[in-house]
Amino acid sequence: MSTMEQMPVLEKYQPYPQYKDSGLGWLGQIPNHWRSIQSRRLFSSRNVKALVGDRQLAATQKYGVIFQDIFMDLEGRRVVQVQKGAEILKHVEPGDFVISMRSFQGGIEYCGHEGCVSSAYVPLIPIKWVCSDYFKYLFKSASYIQALQSTSNLVRDGQALRFENFSQIDLPVVPAEEQRTIAAFLDYETARIDKLIARQQRLIELLKEKRQAVISHAVTKGLNPDAPMKDSGVEWLGEVPEHWQVAKLSYVLKLKSGDGITSEDIEPEGSYPVFGGNGVRGYTTKYNCYGDFVLIGRQGALCGNINIAKGRFYASEHAVVVHPQKQCGITFISEFLRLMDLGQYSVSAAQPGISVERINMLYIALPPYAEQVSIGEQVTEVKTKIELLMMQASKGIELLKERRTALISAAVTGKIDLRGWTLPSEVAA
Repeated sequence: MSTMEQMPVLEKYQPYPQYKDSGLGWLGQIPNHWRSIQSRRLFSSRNVKALVGDRQLAATQKYGVIFQDIFMDLEGRRVVQVQKGAEILKHVEPGDFVISMRSFQGGIEYCGHEGCVSSAYVPLIPIKWVCSDYFKYLFKSASYIQALQSTSNLVRDGQALRFENFSQIDLPVVPAEEQRTIAAFLDYETARIDKLIARQQRLIELLKEKRQAVISHAVTKGLNPDAPMKDSGVEWLGEVPEHWQVAKLSYVLKLKSGDGITSEDIEPEGSYPVFGGNGVRGYTTKYNCYGDFVLIGRQGALCGNINIAKGRFYASEHAVVVHPQKQCGITFISEFLRLMDLGQYSVSAAQPGISVERINMLYIALPPYAEQVSIGEQVTEVKTKIELLMMQASKGIELLKERRTALISAAVTGKIDLRGWTLPSEVAA
C-alpha cells in the first residue's frame, strides 16, 4: 500500500512522543521505551512426543490451528492421518505457537487446543514477557512475514522453516499492559472490519442471485408480463409464452465438436485463441472458425460451461461449436444453454465429458428472432449494471483488507500510540 493510501487509515491515531532505531530492518523505528531481544529468549521449541489420547491438529493459514477432522469437514476433503507411528507427532498445548510448512507465506499460527501436530511443524512455547494475544497479531503481520522469508533459501527449495529460522529474527519487548491494550484494540478493530467485509461479501452474493433471477426470468418467460402462457412440457422450464416454439436442440442448433490440436501447437501468445472445454487454452497460428459462436465445453472439470467466441479462433476437440440452423440471437442462446446446466449430463469418469448426442435430445424454448435480440439486449444491460456493483463491492473488500493489514502492522510495531485506548463503552457493557 502506498503512503497516500495509508494516510486515511492511520491519520486518526497519534504516534508515540519519541522513537529510536530498533536495529532491526523489519521493525524499523520503535517507541523509546521498547527494546528488542533475541527471539529464543521469548520462545523455546517444544519437543515433546504426542501423548496418549492426543487429537491430531492441522496448522492452516485459512483456519489457524484446528483439529484435523474438523479441517477435513470444512474443506470437504480427506487428509492422511497418522494411525501408526504416532510417536513421531509432537504434543502441543493451548498458548503455544506453531511454525507450519506454510509459515513463510502467512506467518506463525497460534494454538488454542491441546493435541498433537506433524513432526514437520515446530511448536513454540512462550517463556516470558509474552502476551500471546499480542504475538498472535505480530506473527501474522506483513513485515514479520517478510522477515521470515528472508531467513533462508530453504523456502524456495520447498523445505520447511525450522526453529533456527525463527531464532534469526529478534523481537520487540513491549510492556505487558501495553501488549494487552494493543491486542484488545486489534480484536475490536479487526472484528469491525471483518463485519464490514462480510456485509460486502453478502452483497455480492445477493447481486449474483439477482443477476441469475433476472436472466432466468427473461430467457424463459420473456419481457412481456402480460403475455399468454402455455405449459412447455419440460419440467424445469414450466410455463413459457404461448407464441414461443418448444423444440429439441437438434431442430434449432447444429452441434459440432472442434478439431484436435497438439499442445506443441498452442502458445501463450499468438494470432488466434484456442478454445477448449474450459475456455481459452492459449493461442495458435491457424483457425477453424470465423464468426460469432456459442461454445459448449465438452470435456474437463468444467464441461458444460458456456463461452462466446467471436472473429477467427480455433475450437479444439474439447469444445462443441453451436451452429444455429435458423436465425438465433447469440446472447439469448448462450444464456438459455447456461440455464440448462449442461454439466449435469456429464459422464462421471477420470475425465468428465458430455456427448453431443445427449445434448441434442434436450429441449429449448425459442421466441421469434426479434424478441431474442430484445431479451439479449436487456440481459446484457442488467448484467453490466450488476457486475459493476459487484466490482465496486469487491474493491471495497480489498480496501478493507488493506486497512486491516495496515492497522495490524502499525499497532504491533509501535507506529501508533494506543496506551490511552479503551474499549468503547457500548462494547464493554
